[in-house]
Amino acid sequence: MDITKIGKFIAECRKKKNLTQEQLAEKLFITDRAVSKWERGLSLPDADKMLDLCSILDINVNELLIGEKIDTEDYEKKTDELLIELAKQDKLKNEKLMTSMWTILITSALFYIGIILVSINTIEKELMLGTIICISTIMFLTASFIALKFELDAGYYECKKCHHRFIPTYKEVLFAMHISTTRYLKCPKCHKRSWTKKVMTK
Repeated sequence: MDITKIGKFIAECRKKKNLTQEQLAEKLFITDRAVSKWERGLSLPDADKMLDLCSILDINVNELLIGEKIDTEDYEKKTDELLIELAKQDKLKNEKLMTSMWTILITSALFYIGIILVSINTIEKELMLGTIICISTIMFLTASFIALKFELDAGYYECKKCHHRFIPTYKEVLFAMHISTTRYLKCPKCHKRSWTKKVMTK
């Protein structure tokens, strides 16, 4: 998805409708700075604004996300290309989230082990040692909870029984038995428990 191309397309459609950035912003109940950022290719419209924007500019969502008007003959082909591109971007985003999760988890674990080992070998006062161990344990647990949120936000869990892919709640993932990112969860479709694998696409 080329956000620079999308931005230019939004600006072109806005001008065809004889609207200023301020007027378009007013119709969407946003600031003109947001419209300016879209048109300069610095950001995309939020999902909740896309339908209203398309309605005002007399385009459809596919045309908005492709950044050009689509002929009737090319519509199906362009739609397929857009869906493939969105799937690729979704997979890439999920892979980045998983990388962040492992980075946080491994870094915090190494830091935690290092602090404990250094403290045991250098600090003689039991109160000071206990305090450091408690604080570092809290920090490690906090990092683990954050890493788990990254895992949950990345992709889906696939039921081993019916192969349905779903996103469970944070609580379900937190308390589920697991081996790495494979978790023992209840499928919302077949209602059976199984070892669900983490997958990056729907």
